[in-house]
Amino acid sequence: MINLIYLTVLLPLAGFLINGIFGSKIKNEKVIGIIGSGAIGLSFLIAAGAFLQTLGLPVEERQHIVSLFTWMKAGGLNVGFSYQVDQLSLIMALIVTGVGFIIHVYSIGYMHGDKSFWRFFAYMNLFIFAMMNLILGDNFVLLFLGWEGVGLCSYLLIGFWYDRKFEKSTTSDAAKKAFIVNRIGDFGFLLGMFLIYMTFGSLNFNEVFTRANILGVHESVYTLIALFLFIGATGKSAQIPLFVWLPDAMAGPTPVSALIHAATMVTAGVYMVARCSIIFVSAPAVMTLVAVIGIFTALFAASIGIVQNDIKKVLAYSTISQLGYMFLALGVGAFSAGIFHVMTHAFFKALLFLGAGSVIHAMHEHQDIQEFGGLKKYMPKTAMTFLIASLAISGIPPLSGFFSKDEILWMSFANGSFILWLIGAITALMTAFYMFRLYFLTFEGKERFKHDIHPHESPSVMTIPLMILAFLAAIGGFIGIPALFSGEGGNMFEGWLAPVFENAERKLALYGTHSAGSEITLMVISVVLAVSGIWLARNIYLKKPAIAERVSNRFKGLYNLLWNKYFIDEVYDAAIVNPIVKSSETVLWKFTDTRIIDGLVNGTASLINIISSRIRKIQTGVAQIYAVVMMLGIVIALFWIILSL
Repeated sequence: MINLIYLTVLLPLAGFLINGIFGSKIKNEKVIGIIGSGAIGLSFLIAAGAFLQTLGLPVEERQHIVSLFTWMKAGGLNVGFSYQVDQLSLIMALIVTGVGFIIHVYSIGYMHGDKSFWRFFAYMNLFIFAMMNLILGDNFVLLFLGWEGVGLCSYLLIGFWYDRKFEKSTTSDAAKKAFIVNRIGDFGFLLGMFLIYMTFGSLNFNEVFTRANILGVHESVYTLIALFLFIGATGKSAQIPLFVWLPDAMAGPTPVSALIHAATMVTAGVYMVARCSIIFVSAPAVMTLVAVIGIFTALFAASIGIVQNDIKKVLAYSTISQLGYMFLALGVGAFSAGIFHVMTHAFFKALLFLGAGSVIHAMHEHQDIQEFGGLKKYMPKTAMTFLIASLAISGIPPLSGFFSKDEILWMSFANGSFILWLIGAITALMTAFYMFRLYFLTFEGKERFKHDIHPHESPSVMTIPLMILAFLAAIGGFIGIPALFSGEGGNMFEGWLAPVFENAERKLALYGTHSAGSEITLMVISVVLAVSGIWLARNIYLKKPAIAERVSNRFKGLYNLLWNKYFIDEVYDAAIVNPIVKSSETVLWKFTDTRIIDGLVNGTASLINIISSRIRKIQTGVAQIYAVVMMLGIVIALFWIILSL
């Protein structure tokens, strides 16, 4: 199966081409859905086969390069269209195709009746195609092809309902915002690639990372490379300061939100930093920056999520916060823990978004949780699966989120500092609070929706994917049981990825000896904080709902600050967007375009008109004058010939 790994890329492309070209003529939603979902399902089976085959090989033989053809060859640059099959790419491939397949199946029910049903599945398949190129490519150029591809697909899918309104603008504006903000990060990524080639003479992963491990390159070079790459990661994975596009990505259909937020695009930055681990550990200052940006993004987004009322907006800020945890892990050198959280997050966050989609479907497109309440009676399957996901993301044992989040918090203390752990623990408390605020206001308590709305459970094609994801969210963490409890075998997930990060961890050399008692103590504290957050949400929003109103009135300034997302969008508009727009109008349009370019074109036309108006006077229409002019011309020509002899 390893040699067939390229099919995991080509099958989604085939699905895109079939539905994209013939979808409008097929007319049958089931056929379109089977083509779109089947392409991803087959990709998952091939990835799973490659994983099992790799699992049976000795550790030193678990990396394979599957070359298709030479893509670019010029001077010293030699870029192949080749895919790298190793422990990291296989884990990511299983996440992308597995969770992606579940989301595709769910979409058959969610998008039923949409006039552009075929176009939706074509775009979704193209998204998976781009993401698979990103995670399987064995060089930076192929990774960047997928990197830009997911950016394009996010634009197409966020703006899928381009004729609809979204908040104060349109879905098209939200799509453009995502596209433009990501281009800012991508520029940094390109600069990093240029520096990598200048420094190591290659863009191939194995060659670059081998040379980075042995060459005596100055730390300042590594710092610049890592900094530029991290700028790219902050754009794609929505970290401060380039996070502003992700909440607006909610303008797209809910399955799109699940795909972008759980399994694909936003994890690209985490994957890229993990893949380039040897470069980042060679730049300690950037590693510290990654950890600091990650933890403050986690806290920042969690604080906003506490007061949001749009069910998808709460989950959007939750995604930003969880991505912050992943970067915290990467910044303290816990690369395996970061990827572990990528996996568990894919399970419970996909479940949360699809559960939210089920609620929106039942509530006739209403998304305000203040207008829900008591839906558990009407939607028991959705409520139960949503509860499991909420417990998982809150870090309640033994669900998956507990294992990955606890590993990150422990590593932030052991390899980082007490401050990093403390902020992470506070964020965990806030996460549990806002997630159960969302759960209680949606599924528990009194019914607050209008009488003309009759909620109902979603069809099986939507609820079965919810159950599968709930099962994964419940048990997915057991492959990453901490070494403290797993005995001699150690952490299986960490052991699987160890060869990929071996050189980086050796160079980092941060792992010291810490007592098991410290780890257990911090684990207990994090669980107590999570339970406290759930208890607090239950008391405020179920038992004593008047408390919420009193607190918001008493701390009105703080509440408005959080409700308006710290006015970051307004600040960006005032400091960056509006000045660029105004300067473009004044300098580029009214001066450069209108006066210089148009003036040059129009001035040339006016000059020719003036000259031609003078020349026209020669044309009198009198034959005798023409004869005289002709004779004068002949005489002048003869004199010129005679004088030149």
